[in-house]
Amino acid sequence: MKHNLIILIIALTFTSCKNKKIDANFTIAFGSCNNQVLENVLWKEIQKQNPDIWIWGGDIIYSDTEDMSYMQQNYLKQKKDTNYSNFAKKVEILGTWDDHDYGANDGGVEYPKKNEAQQLFLDFLNVAKNDERRKQKGIYFAKDFNVNNNRIKVILLDTRYFRTNLTLDTKTKKRYKPNNYGDGTILGNKQWDWLHKQLKNSTAQFNIIVSSIQFLSAEHGYESWGNMPHEVAKLENLIKTTNAKNTIILSGDRHISEISKKEVEGITYPLIDFTSSGLTHSYSNFTGEPNKFRVDNVVSEKSFGILKFNFNTNTVVMEMRGETNIVYETFSQRYNK
Repeated sequence: MKHNLIILIIALTFTSCKNKKIDANFTIAFGSCNNQVLENVLWKEIQKQNPDIWIWGGDIIYSDTEDMSYMQQNYLKQKKDTNYSNFAKKVEILGTWDDHDYGANDGGVEYPKKNEAQQLFLDFLNVAKNDERRKQKGIYFAKDFNVNNNRIKVILLDTRYFRTNLTLDTKTKKRYKPNNYGDGTILGNKQWDWLHKQLKNSTAQFNIIVSSIQFLSAEHGYESWGNMPHEVAKLENLIKTTNAKNTIILSGDRHISEISKKEVEGITYPLIDFTSSGLTHSYSNFTGEPNKFRVDNVVSEKSFGILKFNFNTNTVVMEMRGETNIVYETFSQRYNK
């Protein structure tokens, strides 16, 4: 009896720690990989976290097609989903796309319907007809959020519209291998110039860069920034030379969730890539893969990501949550003011 009581006390203590209330001045929720024909049971759970914004990290729908009528139908199906539409009435929605809502699996600059797909994507997000994104090539976008004399900048990258060819790996079981150093681009010149201005002119306490594909994890051989190592170096150098404060990268694509962390020479804080992927389906048979920058455990269940910002302590708490709001993993990073 006494043994059972001790187990119960330990279990209750663990549960209390996992669900400890965190003081937050601003909360970002994000996720990716949402198949419109599958039920998403997470919207009500996400809402319980009272997010200030929701960020789509890509693959809002699965619509690999050049038939724009079919793509439009898929967006409308997702938009009219009762749980999502109720959620969208309460929370500001931002987002970028990945390959399956772009229109082609692992697609890039060569996709012939990218301009038409861009307009459908913007329609889904209710972007005004006179918005700059309606005229530019690519869906990249940035927005500042002011919070009690503090500021968070959200920068949404387009890793599809300009991305040039990847190199197939014909010698191993991996899908791709890194391009020759200097060969190819992920963002294209114009978007790189735009990103430079966004970071250089930023007065934000935190800069959140949203990339549909992973930035730090690159050993798995699927799509990632690691397919173009010179582009990885370019972004790290850009963060360093612009003195962009407290930059965090959010990514999706992989149907798993994980946090990667890298110490970059010249950047005064650790660079973190928080991957949250698998809203309606996940890599449930995941058995492991290398990632030298990984922190803690991979989550292969359906999940969403949460970032809770506390400006008093300059701390960001990052959580991977799933059904019933279970907390799979928590990571806290304190930044210099």
